[in-house]
Amino acid sequence: MKTLDTATLLEYAADRIADISRADLQIMLRRAALLLRNSGSIALEEGMEEALRDLSGEFGKTRNDTIRLIVREWMEKNTYLPVHELDEDGDVDGSA
Repeated sequence: MKTLDTATLLEYAADRIADISRADLQIMLRRAALLLRNSGSIALEEGMEEALRDLSGEFGKTRNDTIRLIVREWMEKNTYLPVHELDEDGDVDGSA
């Protein structure tokens, strides 16, 4: 049996909306949202993907947000972007 992609399943559900259970529709919509959220992503080697998943979980951020953070910090460190300035009146963690 051929596995249908999410777009095909959504089209099928739209054609037969009265026959689709609420639970099945929720699953399809969640899959579609996940695909849309990650649609601009790049493919990385498996080892990098695993490290990125771990880091994303540790940061409590999405994969794309974690990639943005890593790239921004790399660009700042290598002077491609100006260093992010801290607010002088802001709170800081730790002690001096």
